[in-house]
Amino acid sequence: MRTVGVEEELLLVHPNSGEPMPRSAAVVDRAALDDPGQAVFQTELFGQMLELATSPHRDMAELGAEIVGCRKEAGRLAGEFGCAVAALATCPLPVDPLLTRHERYHWMAGRYGAAMVDWFVCGCHVHVSVESDEEGVAVLDRIRPWLPVLRALSVNSPFWQGRDSGYASFRSRLWARGPSAGPTELFGSPEGYRRRVADMVASGVILDAGMVYFDARLSTRYPTVEVRVADVCLRADTTVLLATLIRALVETAARDWRAGRPPLDTGVSMLRLASWQAARLGLEQDLLDPVTMRPRPAVEVVRALLAHTAEALDGSGDTVGVEEAVAQLLHRGTGAREQRSFLERTGSLRDVVVECVRRTQG
Repeated sequence: MRTVGVEEELLLVHPNSGEPMPRSAAVVDRAALDDPGQAVFQTELFGQMLELATSPHRDMAELGAEIVGCRKEAGRLAGEFGCAVAALATCPLPVDPLLTRHERYHWMAGRYGAAMVDWFVCGCHVHVSVESDEEGVAVLDRIRPWLPVLRALSVNSPFWQGRDSGYASFRSRLWARGPSAGPTELFGSPEGYRRRVADMVASGVILDAGMVYFDARLSTRYPTVEVRVADVCLRADTTVLLATLIRALVETAARDWRAGRPPLDTGVSMLRLASWQAARLGLEQDLLDPVTMRPRPAVEVVRALLAHTAEALDGSGDTVGVEEAVAQLLHRGTGAREQRSFLERTGSLRDVVVECVRRTQG
């Protein structure tokens, strides 16, 4: 069974005011005092962001337990410096983010200018093991049309700089302004993939292969496919649902490849439209059907994803858990819907952040 690991980016905020606090370096240093070899917590692009990374898991319950444990530990460590952690993909409050001191980040600031502020956003990256680059590229080619559905399940960034953006995932719209972000064409082979990455680096627009911010890519560090479309999820159980579905999607794609079934030749222009639709509406209205690229009720598209991955979900024993988690998410609503409900109830974006701190560790 394929292993799955998750990276989550969290906001560091004041526990009462909700204001972002640039304390990530201090939190990571404190974590290193407890465990000098720790690789769970890392700094990110801005000082108000903290990244956590799980170990790879085959059992989804164990992955969920580690995510919850990491979030709680992040909260404990942050509390030593007067702040809390919030699983928010954008900051609802106005903020002037503080760039982390790192040569790589300063290169980016010089190259991309004011656009860097747009990347004060928090995502969730899911790594699924693959047997080879050949299998990995075959998977990338076959999961492309389904990635917007995953985005719709994870939407958690309706607010930006003190106002409602009108989007369920404004993070994805901000991130898409980067030169290498977004959906990709078919690669066809590992050679085709490597050639495209090499050409992008040679252009000088990006620094190295680590700045190839495709919606899904071969990891530069692990033998995995890395799916990067999701907002960081407000609740840990949504992260687990996302990871489970991505593993099933990867396994389904690999089986199709081995069986000689070709990928859908959906154009990048249509994939961009599907991604935009998912970011704008989440699960509230229509998504674009991954096969036909025509509007279809979001619930039906989610059901189509479950049908598409049914054999893989059955094989890993995840069918019942996924169906229950999807039903719960559809009933409760996405993180974006929950955030808007908090605002309707409290009338304060500061209170939205504080409430999200509770949900992050709840």
